[in-house]
Amino acid sequence: MTTAVSRRDRRISPVFLSLVAIMVVSAWAVWTDYSASPGLAVFLFVVSGWVVSLCLHEYAHARTALHGGDLSIGAKGYLTLNPLKYTHVALSIVLPVVFVIMGGIGLPGGAVFIERHRIRGRWKHSLISAAGPLTNVLFAVALTAPFWLGAVDRVPEVFRYALAFLAMLQVTAAILNSLPVPGLDGYGVIEPWLSYRVRRQVEPYAPFGLLAVFGVLWIPEVNQGFFDAIDALMRAMGVSAWDTYWGQEFFRFWQGEPQLPGVSS
Repeated sequence: MTTAVSRRDRRISPVFLSLVAIMVVSAWAVWTDYSASPGLAVFLFVVSGWVVSLCLHEYAHARTALHGGDLSIGAKGYLTLNPLKYTHVALSIVLPVVFVIMGGIGLPGGAVFIERHRIRGRWKHSLISAAGPLTNVLFAVALTAPFWLGAVDRVPEVFRYALAFLAMLQVTAAILNSLPVPGLDGYGVIEPWLSYRVRRQVEPYAPFGLLAVFGVLWIPEVNQGFFDAIDALMRAMGVSAWDTYWGQEFFRFWQGEPQLPGVSS
């Protein structure tokens, strides 16, 4: 089925390659302590890595939809990994980055427009929705590999913190986006299995699902419980709350360079 997509439609975008280049260069700057401002280097590494993961998240949706029967995906440019081709650039790139800066929460927004009527089978529809959060899970597993492989001692300290914080963003994105809330991927997984009447009743609330989730997270007790759960998952992958805390502190370079205990004067 994918043979109907031209090579041009599958060519990786220079925009995406530029994002990867920024991620690699900033990662090198953090690893080698080359930058005069470690915080700025961490910020560039985390933001570029986060946007790369957003692109991969949406690519997973698009690629799965393509194999499911929606051949229009190629012509829309979704297979090029170019974030500028997304339906809602502000919702898919700008808003998630703003939330990362404000509260250290990662959540991709809906971006690729899939022509669902071209796809037959409820399992295919569910898999298309699940592909995005699963990509965040794989990204988190890759980022935390030095931790759960016991190789973290060979990783420079600040780079370790940056990895931990970026991994935490992937975990929060995977969990929040998997909630069965209209407008999020979790609801997209179960939607094909709901009755037509229920889907029609829920449909008007889909645009507000994301706002509702963040509104609930502003409740102190909910926020505390959520991040306690995130910390528990991170510990299961070998990442401590210390690592993620200092990762976020370095990320917020505009607040001044953090003073690590035992390192600062």
